[in-house]
Amino acid sequence: MAENTDNGKFSAEEIQAAEVLFRQPVNFVLSVASLAQLPLTEIGEVAFAGRSNVGKSSIINALFNQKKLAKTSNTPGRTQQLNYFNLNDSIHIVDLPGYGYAEAPEKLVKQWQKLIFDYLRGRVNLKRVFLLIDSRHGLKKVDKEVMEMLDKAAVTYQIVLTKADKVSAKELQKQEEALHTEIKKHAAAYTDIIATSSVKNQGLDLLRAEIASLI
Repeated sequence: MAENTDNGKFSAEEIQAAEVLFRQPVNFVLSVASLAQLPLTEIGEVAFAGRSNVGKSSIINALFNQKKLAKTSNTPGRTQQLNYFNLNDSIHIVDLPGYGYAEAPEKLVKQWQKLIFDYLRGRVNLKRVFLLIDSRHGLKKVDKEVMEMLDKAAVTYQIVLTKADKVSAKELQKQEEALHTEIKKHAAAYTDIIATSSVKNQGLDLLRAEIASLI
């Protein structure tokens, strides 16, 4: 397991500094359909990955207190490219295509997978991947496959539970315990799990602080 020196705990000053950071200008940069289109920059970046409709776009919007920065859709698999956002020239936020959408054409799925995997393996300035898991469903087989791929690529990642407001406190604790058990098997995974809700603004302060700590 990757060592987390702060154990996910931040001071009030660090939380406040992260809040201030995320009030700074943020802009959509570009959508990337091939590695050749990746921006040439020394700015660090963090990526958000997860199954289709796990709530990636909603979390990104909520982080910036915006509604339309990242596109949301009820149609799984709509996000088919890497979408780049620039936070005040401090860090790039990358919204990766959702994986695990069974109804997508096989050829298209393979294209998405190759793009994502090649990006993860070769992006030097990628600081961390936040792997989003739906609190209602927990880890699926495809999530574990992605975790194994991240381990192999030596990309540090941290699990973020989404839609925490949709489950009871008891069920949320059960999911977190199961995830901690799984995390112990993965070398590149951080031990801390952040439970979030884009609707209730739950856990967003911690997620902002995690991102700010990587700048």
